Amino acid sequence: MRAALAPGVRLLRALPRDSRYRGLTLVLTFLSYTSYHLSRKPISIVKSQLHPNCSALGPNPHNDSNSSTWCSWAPFDGDNYNELFGALDNAFLVAYAIGMFISGIFGERLPLRYYLSGGMVLSGLFTALFGLGYFWDIHVLWYFVIVQVCNGLVQTTGWPAVVACVGNWFGKGKRGLIMGIWNSHTSVGNILGSLIAGAWVSSAWGLSFIVPGIIIFTMGIICFFFLVEYPEDVDCSPPLHHVMTTSEKDPEAVTSNEGPLSLSGQSSVDHSNSPKEPAEEPEAISFLGALRIPGVVEFSLCLLFAKLVSYTFLYWLPLYIVNVAHFGAKEAGDLSTLFDAGGILGGIFAGLISDYTGGRATTCCVMLVVAAPMLFLYNHVGQNGIGTSIAMLIICGALVNGPYALITTAVSADLGTHESLKGNAKALSTVTAIIDGTGSVGAALGPLLAGLISPTGWNNVFYMLIAADVLACLLLARVVVKEARGWCGSMARQRGY
Repeated sequence: MRAALAPGVRLLRALPRDSRYRGLTLVLTFLSYTSYHLSRKPISIVKSQLHPNCSALGPNPHNDSNSSTWCSWAPFDGDNYNELFGALDNAFLVAYAIGMFISGIFGERLPLRYYLSGGMVLSGLFTALFGLGYFWDIHVLWYFVIVQVCNGLVQTTGWPAVVACVGNWFGKGKRGLIMGIWNSHTSVGNILGSLIAGAWVSSAWGLSFIVPGIIIFTMGIICFFFLVEYPEDVDCSPPLHHVMTTSEKDPEAVTSNEGPLSLSGQSSVDHSNSPKEPAEEPEAISFLGALRIPGVVEFSLCLLFAKLVSYTFLYWLPLYIVNVAHFGAKEAGDLSTLFDAGGILGGIFAGLISDYTGGRATTCCVMLVVAAPMLFLYNHVGQNGIGTSIAMLIICGALVNGPYALITTAVSADLGTHESLKGNAKALSTVTAIIDGTGSVGAALGPLLAGLISPTGWNNVFYMLIAADVLACLLLARVVVKEARGWCGSMARQRGY
């Protein structure tokens, strides 16, 4: 007697073909970029173990020296350890920022599946190499710096590729909410990276890198076998990226003998009886052409400062908690995950509100304005108790990462499929790379500035973060005014003015 079909299989069969493949694309790209962030997080957890407070562990068991740095890992055992940590961060982030501008151009011209899978395999290799420095007993700075530079370069394959894949499958309708939920991969990756790194940070910190390296390597292999880049590759319907009124359509397209054309460049009339000619593939957009898309420059510069704040927290929050709240390395790593948990909520909230209002820039601006005073409060009262610390970390995470998540996902996809491109989808990867590459300049500056400023006091670091939030908000002013005028015009038309 044969058993009934499994419930999960019955559910999959009940779903439309398009929905199944869209779901597969969302899950694969989600897990892929989760593994990218999972492999970036360990360095922030391990910092406190590379230069711990050795005096708390007692005297040096190997000799009679009273040195307070006997348990530190050379070359991070000197008084300049914060500057060296900043150098490690920037080796990765500067390479990432430079590589990102080039990565998007390659992403438009190479198969996304090969590009993404190859990048993940190499990322796994370089992440593991950093951890192997522990087992190989390496104590020279240049080794760790070179590994970080190489890892920063290969990790630029990730973001343009996954955003382009999702943008190819999903239209503008509910893109903010869908990509807001999907973008939680950033925070999920940071949380898992913190927990995995924290499990070995006190015993064998090399494993804090090797295990994430194995994970991202494995996901790269899975992506190679299962990722579908375009709906057309599996005979699914391409999405509509924006809605055009009749007056906005190309007159030649409307009056053509072929009938009205959809935005995908395909006829909306069935021509199964007529011979089909192979459609000419549109050329990928140039770098300057992408910059001329309305809004790309404004959102890119805004992301520069928004990402500066986010990545300063990513790389320095555990050390801040250790120094200010005096938790251990593992406890600080676990507590720092609450900032990322808040980021998940902030990304979903920003996407939902921006979909409802149609104001991507306004949503970002409001969250950035509120984030500035909340950062001030966290620095001054956030360590008064564990309950206060938890609440403030979640709120700050939501307000800081919400705009960052919205710009790097829904806004990038909107601009990469802007109506001025006339249906050419060969701009998604380039636009995404320009926006995230500019943001990555801020991601490199933030940890560097934190390393230089932190010796003067953590208050000054937070003043720098607040100033960056305010600048990010001001850079969106023109787009916010444009959105406000659009709302006023829409309300006037509804009232018959």
